[in-house]
Formats: sequence, C-alpha cells, structure tokens
Amino acid sequence: MNRSFRFAAVCALASFVPLAFVSTPALADGDDTALTNLIGLASQRLALAEPVARWKWANHQAITDTPRENALLADVGKRAAAANVDPAFARAFFQDQIDASKDVQNALFADWHATQPPQGPAPDLAGSTRPQLDRLTKSLMAGLAQVQPLRSAPDCPSRVARALANWRSLTRYDSTRSSALTRALGHVCETGGVGATG
Repeated sequence: MNRSFRFAAVCALASFVPLAFVSTPALADGDDTALTNLIGLASQRLALAEPVARWKWANHQAITDTPRENALLADVGKRAAAANVDPAFARAFFQDQIDASKDVQNALFADWHATQPPQGPAPDLAGSTRPQLDRLTKSLMAGLAQVQPLRSAPDCPSRVARALANWRSLTRYDSTRSSALTRALGHVCETGGVGATG
C-alpha cells in the first residue's frame, strides 16, 4: 500500500470519529473536549489535501494558489467577527491550515514524482472537495470560538500537545503526516507552537 493511499485511508477513518461541539468552551478546568474537537476538524481538513493534490496533479496546476488563499483569509476575517472570534487569531489559524495542507500536497507530489502518479480519475474539486472545505471552515470557526478562552492559559501549549497525542493514539494517525497536523495547530495558543507532553 503506497503512502498516499495509506494516508487517505487513515484520514478517512479519522473523519468518521464523532465530533460534537459542547456548549461550554475550553476552560482552565482541564476539560479539553473543545481542543480534541478542533484537532479532529483540522485532521479532516488535512485529509482533503490528498484529493486537492490529485486534482492539481491531473490538471498541471501549481500547489500554491495565492489569490484563492487570500480570498479565504479575507472571508475568515469577516466570519470571525460574526462568530465572536478574534479576526487576527482566525486568520493566523487558517493560514496554518493552508500551510499544513500545502506541506501534505508537496509531499504527495514528491512521492508521485519518485514512484508513480496517482491512478484513476481526478477528484471533483469544484463539486465535492471545495464544498467539504467550505463546511469545515464553518465548523472550524465554531471550534475556534470554543478554544479561544484557553489561548492565554499558561498551560495552553502542553494541553494542545496532550490533546494531539490523544488524538493520534485514538485514530492511529499516519506518522508520516503528523508534522503537518502539528503545524496546523501552531497558533491555537497565544504563545504559538505545541508544547511538550512531559
């Protein structure tokens, strides 16, 4: 089984893990359900990097699409205000999602160049993949509202790290893509980065 197929299969499994937002945000009481939800949604978004990469490969498109990325970040800024999320936080978080997705896409392109290109027809980017991305944008914005109270907590980075470790254990997340998921969570905390679990 090649790496791109294994990654898609693992992420597909992760996407079926129930993710129900709780009505209370993440607080200093140690309940990290909101963090786990956010990590799950970020991993679902990363799973869509594979069909996006397949479409770009088939259509000879560059991985970086600056106009679309800028449009997403502008839209995120508007949505954040309506969701009571700091727009700067939302834009930084979604920039991380874009960068993490491009990390996965670049790795897939390198894999395909080194081994063999993806088989079968290209995914339906406009009709299937982008609508999924749009739905995840809405869910991720709700997730940011839930974790926002945690951002300034001194133990925020270590709590993100613990939640991430738990998520990887729960889903047996593909270790070849774990750095991309870590990057996707780089601005959850005000101090930036994901802390140590020790």
